[in-house]
Amino acid sequence: MTDTVAIVTGRRGARRSARVTRPWLPYAYLAPALVLYGLFLLVPLGRAAQFSLYEWDGLGASVFVGFDNYVAVFQSAQLREAFVHALVLIVFFAVLPLCLGLLLAALLTRAKVRGLGFFRTIVFLPQVIAMVVIAVTWRQIYAPTGPLNEALRAVGLGGLARAWLGDYDWALPAVGLIGTWVSTGLVTVLLMAGMSRIPREQYEAARLDGAGALREFFAITLPAVRGEVTVALTLTIVAALKTFDLVYVTTSGGPGTSTTVPSYEVYRLAFTIGEVGAAAAVGIVLTAIVFLINAVVNVIGERR
Repeated sequence: MTDTVAIVTGRRGARRSARVTRPWLPYAYLAPALVLYGLFLLVPLGRAAQFSLYEWDGLGASVFVGFDNYVAVFQSAQLREAFVHALVLIVFFAVLPLCLGLLLAALLTRAKVRGLGFFRTIVFLPQVIAMVVIAVTWRQIYAPTGPLNEALRAVGLGGLARAWLGDYDWALPAVGLIGTWVSTGLVTVLLMAGMSRIPREQYEAARLDGAGALREFFAITLPAVRGEVTVALTLTIVAALKTFDLVYVTTSGGPGTSTTVPSYEVYRLAFTIGEVGAAAAVGIVLTAIVFLINAVVNVIGERR
């Protein structure tokens, strides 16, 4: 018995000694992932930052212009408008889905609903459909003779029918509502997973203290799913700020510039006008905004 203990103790001591003498060992295990991360993310990001300092059409010679491209981003009314549109889309992609998801998840978790797994699948379905397919489908729904306008006419609200994606005032909200439909399922499933872990005893204790359903939600449910709310906001805000395919297929930034977004401006500048440096500058500014907003969201979400 004594020999066995000595052997085990010796092995533990050897492992501790190895950790002390080889502090680089954990980094060696992480090295392959870090190398891939650097090659496929950091290197392209660095090259984009380099391109943003040049005036270049993508083919010919480039001219160093310093930070002129970044100055142009803030001076161009169209580019500023694109960033404002992206911030508006955050409301449709993140804020509205979060409110709807909290309501749906709370109702479905607290109530005994048959076929809950099937409902989760249906709600989550937009996440597994290609955005191009979703955009084409909704473009047909929003068409002047599409199902939406026909339904309005059928119930006597034909005066509200319009070319939704061709209306200067309604095009951006119409695109945003597509994002709401896509994001709500993801947010709902995330929140349902968090709410399902809340002990029932907490709700029973709250009821004994006289708390109603609304009080239970704000005192028990919402604090318990703070982590899931943070993850949901992070994913949906990134989706809102980097959306391209949805805008490209539905409106191509129109009518006029009423639905332009930064990602679409990167495409337009680089491949339509041939201003690769300016496009790279827009991309770098967008990356910084995405990082900043999500850093704030995560700091607030982790604060207890």
